[in-house]
Amino acid sequence: MTTSRNRRDFLRVSGACTLVTLGLVLFSSMPAARAADPAPAVQDEVGSSPRPGGDPVTGAAPRVAAPDPLVLRMLHLAQVGSSDTLVDLGSGDGRIAIAAARDFGAHARGIDYDANVVELARRNAEQAGVSALATFEQGDLVAADLSSATVVTMYLTPELTLRLRRTLLAAKPGTRIVSREFRMGDWEPEESSKIGLRAMHLWVVPANAGGDWRLRLPQSGGAVDATMKIRQRFQMLDGRVGLAGVETTMREARVLGDQVHFAFTDTDGALRIVDARIEPGRMIGAVATRDGEVAPFLAERVGEAPPIEGVATGADASAGAGADAGGGAGAGAGTGVGAGNR
Repeated sequence: MTTSRNRRDFLRVSGACTLVTLGLVLFSSMPAARAADPAPAVQDEVGSSPRPGGDPVTGAAPRVAAPDPLVLRMLHLAQVGSSDTLVDLGSGDGRIAIAAARDFGAHARGIDYDANVVELARRNAEQAGVSALATFEQGDLVAADLSSATVVTMYLTPELTLRLRRTLLAAKPGTRIVSREFRMGDWEPEESSKIGLRAMHLWVVPANAGGDWRLRLPQSGGAVDATMKIRQRFQMLDGRVGLAGVETTMREARVLGDQVHFAFTDTDGALRIVDARIEPGRMIGAVATRDGEVAPFLAERVGEAPPIEGVATGADASAGAGADAGGGAGAGAGTGVGAGNR
């Protein structure tokens, strides 16, 4: 009896030892610790092929998904409508261009360096029923043709966002530009929005009001000859008006698209407020007169228009290209055409 019990105890202990030994053998045959595994692949939100990193040729960062409320806010900032032509730089899976076409009736063109996601965006547009309005092409963002654009959208790396500044400033005056997260150096946006910590910024391409101008200004004793000298940095103006031996600075001077606004005090002591449209060789609009009435305003350019200051990418790249404080997912993303979109 005692011998049988001892044998059963021995078999139980032996079986447990065998299981432990088998577990140790299996464990020792496993790969090295998981911490040494490569980083997980980035998956586009709509399910394109996972990629472990950026484009091997350009070094572009992986795409980042943009939630639909952010897309909608970007389009609201740009005041997109059915008469607009939107160009989406780095269009990824096409969600911004598709939303502009589907929800606002705009014509939209997406450009991306990656042929695979261009095909994906085309399929998405077809599934959304807007392939006639939203088209996609492979191309170089820096060389993109923006001549037909009234709205430009982008969600790129900070370096590429700033690099595109010269191209964007060459677009038609009045073109609205919306960037997700990243700004363009010291070109101050007209409006910025946040949803949580995620930022969007709006700019409007300014016409060139810089240079020398001459005009006739109505005053109480009759019209007088006047001159204007204007320096322009992006949309901001530093101007002086000369009339009847007096030179005075402009106040509240700025450009929004092809519209210019400024004010100054004339030699009668009246504040003159000018709102005009910038056309080739002239400004035409209205000036508030001393008694509150509105008179026509016409100024003619003298000589050639100087370049708008600040157009070239400069030393402000590192200081101003990043996301707003607290906004910053992806602020350290790499450079490259088409990086980081959607």
